[in-house]
Amino acid sequence: MTSIKEQAAISRLLSFLQEWDNAGKVARSHILDKFIETNQGKTAPELEQEFSQGASLFLVRLTTSLRITYMTDSCLEKLLRSIGIFLSAVSSNRYLIEFLEVGGVLTLLEILGLEKIKEEAKKESVKLLQVIANSGRTYKELICESYGVRSIAEFLAKSKSEETQEEVQVLLDSLVHGNPKYQNQVYKGLIALLPCESPKAQQLSLQTLRTAQPIIGTTHPSIVDCVLKVLGTMHLEVQYEAIELIKDLVGYDVRQALLKGLVALLIPSVKETSKLQAKILSGKDLLKWGCLGHGRAVSCLTAAPSSDPSVLQLTPSLPMFLQQAAAAKAIGVLARNDMSIAEELLYLRVVRGLMAAMGNTDHSNSQRLASLTLECFVQMFPLVAEHVRKCMGEELYQLFLSNAEDLYMKIDSIQADILAANTVNVTKALCLHGSSYSMNTLYGSRDSAQMAYLTHFEEDVESKE
Repeated sequence: MTSIKEQAAISRLLSFLQEWDNAGKVARSHILDKFIETNQGKTAPELEQEFSQGASLFLVRLTTSLRITYMTDSCLEKLLRSIGIFLSAVSSNRYLIEFLEVGGVLTLLEILGLEKIKEEAKKESVKLLQVIANSGRTYKELICESYGVRSIAEFLAKSKSEETQEEVQVLLDSLVHGNPKYQNQVYKGLIALLPCESPKAQQLSLQTLRTAQPIIGTTHPSIVDCVLKVLGTMHLEVQYEAIELIKDLVGYDVRQALLKGLVALLIPSVKETSKLQAKILSGKDLLKWGCLGHGRAVSCLTAAPSSDPSVLQLTPSLPMFLQQAAAAKAIGVLARNDMSIAEELLYLRVVRGLMAAMGNTDHSNSQRLASLTLECFVQMFPLVAEHVRKCMGEELYQLFLSNAEDLYMKIDSIQADILAANTVNVTKALCLHGSSYSMNTLYGSRDSAQMAYLTHFEEDVESKE
């Protein structure tokens, strides 16, 4: 027989459950507020004690209410937080299984895709998915099998809250760890996020890709084009993460494609530049582009040929020029970090590309960054210095040596044209001098494997000459 104390506890539980069952929207909201306030952080045994060993009876009511009302957003945030108290409690595996058995994962994922649901409720849904994913490999697989990667990635791209987006990043990071069956799916989902319009989503995806890449071990062919396109961003924090990822990727099988792509960005194709037409946008439009109110983006604006001083001109060439400047910066970072990469870049005619970028008077940042990177190559390789000096002429070369960073402010239009139209071919000079000269004079001693690798670049260039 049960004791009087146990009977009283059971009576209180039944009374509480009856109160919930008979309550309307407002009353249930108050019940949830009190439950959250008094039970936050409790362990599973403590919850059972609170509910006289009948906590699951209240959990099933919460999950039922969630499935019935989640499309209407009725107390949704509070419902999710209350369920979270059960799922995140220590020793709560039984609660987790009960929640999953009624389709909890599918409900949480569907919430992320509903437009009418408030952002705070969606954030709570993400937190619950984090709890589920952190419970083990089986649960991560369940989320992925429920088309979770697509739903989560799409939500990251569309979310307007940076705080929520950071929670999504934590979830994706969890799904890529300890999930060998579906880690490639998460990896591809992160790559697919790179072209999205949200700078924060791009930044977080790039950060997570850096974590995921060593886990995956191999690269996906599309990652090169996607990362290079991200370099056209106006947001420096995104560009920084892209360059950091590029530094990692040169250690994988996409190294040659990545270096070729970076060098190609230094000289935009004639086909692309011929399509450019000036567009006049109002100050409001420019704010949407992120051009106004940020000192770092001032170079993208030029005075429009209009009597209205509030109207500014933004040309469609801007993303191309931003890519050019970022490519020059990335090449400089790679060359300074690794001599072998600098050597490979020489065979890809990087010197010609950098000098051409220095002559781009339409984008001063391209000129500045290309000049700084070229200075790096001139200091590293005497042969490069010789060819650059010959092309620039003594006066311009001395200006370059004296202050490479400020050179763009001192050159005239003729000197800019000389740089833009240069035909410097250090690679050709290396080939004409023969491998003995290029390997010993330019590079010094190298092991046989690296000699063979560099010779491959020579032969490739010779075949194109």
